Amino acid sequence: MEVENGRIASIEVKRGAPCGATWDVLARVIGLPLEEAISTLAREVQYICYADPSAFDPISSKSPLHYAGDVHAAALKKAISENKNR
Repeated sequence: MEVENGRIASIEVKRGAPCGATWDVLARVIGLPLEEAISTLAREVQYICYADPSAFDPISSKSPLHYAGDVHAAALKKAISENKNR
């Protein structure tokens, strides 16, 4: 990931969702401020995820859609953190 002026300039996917949602949403976060990009990426992935939204996990009370959003948000947070440490 490259950051310019506090905004995402580019992202390279190392491992993405099997449905392709990761790659499909990248263009939507390029140019966004870092904090806005995190929530946008998570939300946009959930919109196009193929997982069944009604399949709630009784322990976490989340569906696979929520999990997909959380995983993508965590990955972007990690990339931001690693970018700051360079």
